[in-house]
Amino acid sequence: MSIDLPSRDTDVSGELGALYESLARADLAPLWNITDQLLTPTPRPKAVPWLWSATTLRPLAERAIALVPIERGGERRVLSLVNPGLGGRPYAAGTLWGALQCLGPRESAPAHRHSPGAIRFVLSGAGVWTTVDGDACDMAPGDLVLTPAYNWHDHTNGGDEAMLWFDGLDLPVVEALDAVFFEEYGELQQPHLRPHNRSETEYGATGYRTVPDAVTEQLDPTPSPLLVYRWAQTDAELARLAAETDSAKVTIEFTNPRSGASVLPTLGCFMHRIAPNGSSLPERQAGNQVFVVFDGSGHSVIDGELFEWSAGDCFVVPSWAPVEHHARERADLFSISDAPVLRALGLFRRQTLDAAQPVLRVFQPR
Repeated sequence: MSIDLPSRDTDVSGELGALYESLARADLAPLWNITDQLLTPTPRPKAVPWLWSATTLRPLAERAIALVPIERGGERRVLSLVNPGLGGRPYAAGTLWGALQCLGPRESAPAHRHSPGAIRFVLSGAGVWTTVDGDACDMAPGDLVLTPAYNWHDHTNGGDEAMLWFDGLDLPVVEALDAVFFEEYGELQQPHLRPHNRSETEYGATGYRTVPDAVTEQLDPTPSPLLVYRWAQTDAELARLAAETDSAKVTIEFTNPRSGASVLPTLGCFMHRIAPNGSSLPERQAGNQVFVVFDGSGHSVIDGELFEWSAGDCFVVPSWAPVEHHARERADLFSISDAPVLRALGLFRRQTLDAAQPVLRVFQPR
């Protein structure tokens, strides 16, 4: 943290000024001058509300497929979401990595593993599978695929069309904890066992949980053994919930079928359905969120700023920023959050506000 030290004391000359100079030379800082920078009444994330439009992302992804080969060392063809508030760091928010990954026809991305955990939410394409510790998980639009920490994983496109998916990682958290490890597999691809989707065969459609605040209360330091959550089952669960309530928005959390905890100990994954012409009340929570629009169109108001969105767009909601969603047609939004980390540390907090926010400004994409 870079700390400026204009003192609250009016006189920094003489002995007091010499004290401050001595403290600086000794790599020390006087707490009495920086308390209000460290202990703020509410979170002050450096990340800002932002949106990355599919109309920008997809053409750039297509250009990258045509121009950038996938090779050992580069490992992945990924467009990282860079939040303008983070000084050039390739992170969507201070604790969350978000990106668009592109895999062209008949391509493979090399096998590796790392300490950060990752999720993949498929946006478009067919014929791709991700192999996770030998289990080849077929991927289709709307599917959620997990690659937990330290699991070997590679991606293979056996079809004739490109696939695009959203990557979510806990990399900023793991980096902040000085715990990043990375290892290449000995071969380009790991062998995978037949048939595909072994975890799905064993656990089936058991990894969903709905609770009043849409955040599971369970904690589990181990990842979900179910590696793929199918859109057909997600869609059916959202439809069931929507039919049982008058609420304009329903939410499910993807969960570990063994424990009911979040799918990864560091990442929560959610799906939200907003009814046609529906609006949700503003909510805010400690911790960051990244949203991906799977289908539909509408807008969200984040801390007073209006963001128009449609299918394929990604947007970020920084910690404690109130957010409300409004759909023109039925809309399905996928999201990730760092809620499991905050809950494990006893820091998670959530609040629903009782009135819509005034719109102070409208987001203008670059």
